[in-house]
Formats: sequence, structure tokens, C-alpha cells
Amino acid sequence: MATLELGIEPALVSPVRRTRRLGNLFWLAGGWISFIVLASIFAGVVLAHSPTDMDMLERRAAPSFVHWLGTDSLGRDELARLLYGARISLIVGLCAPMIGITIGGALGIIAGYFRGRFETLVVGSMDVLLAFPPLVFALAVVAYLGQSVFNLTCILGVLGIPAFMRVARAATLSLAEREFVVAARALGASHARILLHELLPNVFLPLLAFFLLGVAVTIVVEGALSFLGLGVPPPASSWGNMIGEGRESLEIAPRLAFIPAVTLFLTVLSFNLIGDTLRALTDPRQGRL
Repeated sequence: MATLELGIEPALVSPVRRTRRLGNLFWLAGGWISFIVLASIFAGVVLAHSPTDMDMLERRAAPSFVHWLGTDSLGRDELARLLYGARISLIVGLCAPMIGITIGGALGIIAGYFRGRFETLVVGSMDVLLAFPPLVFALAVVAYLGQSVFNLTCILGVLGIPAFMRVARAATLSLAEREFVVAARALGASHARILLHELLPNVFLPLLAFFLLGVAVTIVVEGALSFLGLGVPPPASSWGNMIGEGRESLEIAPRLAFIPAVTLFLTVLSFNLIGDTLRALTDPRQGRL
């Protein structure tokens, strides 16, 4: 009644809701990731050249209407190798963190909820895995099992388990004694229900943000291993081995190393920007529980 007497409509006195804007950088990063993913998926449709066909008469040819980004030192189309290489980099970059988030996330949630000896065992085993030199581990597995996309993905996935376990455990420790968990326990909810319905949805948000950061790191690691000759075997291409092959032509055709390096940089930067944005949005979540 007071608002009507003052001539103020009730709709105008509703509480102001704070909205979070993702920002232009987030959408630019998302657009670049979408472009790279779609270009790699439809590379076989839009490209007329194969990434493995060689033409020694067209070695290091300059960009033209036939070869939009030119050719490499063996006469292979650079654009075809770049887009088909994106498939390898993205497959490894996305699948390896999935292994880490699945196994490490599950171990971290269970360890943070039950505590006790199981937590000590999990944390101790993860410390042992972290103490083992990752490059030595990758060399040993590649030497024993051979070079392939599957082996490389499994190696990087196993190496990412400790990081995801620590993120999940830290989030679970901060949530395990919150009011909604205590209330569910008082109502007789089983441990499985508490883990799946109360803790997992809240722990998943920081894990998702860390997953995107893990994708960026994995793409860089895959590129470094391919640069050293430990990645996918030839003639398959990835951004890392393209940079490694291009270093032999730096004086003659620096674009052979520069183009895949810039593409790798922009993709990693985009995943980092998206991950940082999501992490900033999920940080104050505890105040809303």
C-alpha cells in the first residue's frame, strides 16, 4: 500500500539481481575453439588435398590458390596437415583429461568423504606418481608399447590423475560437513546417495573448470612430445611434429613452423580463457549452497 501511495509501481522495487557477464574474450575463445573443432571434423570434405600426398616438385611452395598455406619440405599441403593435425591434438587433449577427471575425480571425492586409511592410501599413491619423472614415464611406456595415439592418450591421462584427485578431494573436504550434507545424513541417506546427489554436483563445477585448463596443458605436452619424436608416428600429423619438421626450414620457409605454432598458441590460450572464466564463476559457489 505504501508503494501505491507514493506512486511507485511494485515492479520497480524488486531486488536488483547481480548478473555475471562472460565477457568478449570468453566468446572469442569459444568461437576459435568451435572453428578449430568444426574445421578438423570437416577437413576431408572441404579440402581437396590429402595430408600425406607428397609432391617433390612442389617442395616449400609459397601459398597459392592451389595450396592456400603452401607446402612443406616434402611437398605436402600445409593446410591439410594443419587441420588433420588438429584432430590428433584435440583427440589427445580432450580424451586424456577425461581419464584424469574420471579416475582422479572419483578417488578424490571418495577419499575426501570417507577420510581415514583410504584417504591416506590414495594421497600417498598420488604422491608417488607425482614424484616419478613424467618424461621418463612417457619414454618407458612408449618404448615398451610403441607410438600410437591411444598409448599417448593413456600416458597423459594417467599423469593427470593426481591433479584431478587433489582438486576433487579439496572441494569435497570443504563440502562434506556443510548443512545440506549433514541434513541428508540425518534423514538416513546412504553414502552412495550423498556422494552422487549431494557432493558430486557441487564438486563437478570446479572439476569442469580444471578440466578445461587440463585440456590446454595436455595439448602443449602432446605438442612437446611430438616435437621430440615421442608423439604420433609419421605420416600422421600433429601440431607438435609439424613444428618439429618446420624447424629444419626456418631460414627458407619460417611459416612451416610459425603457422602451427600460432595455431597451437591460440587454441591453448582459448582453453585457458574459458577455464579461467568458469573457475571464476564457480569460486563463490559455497555462499549459495
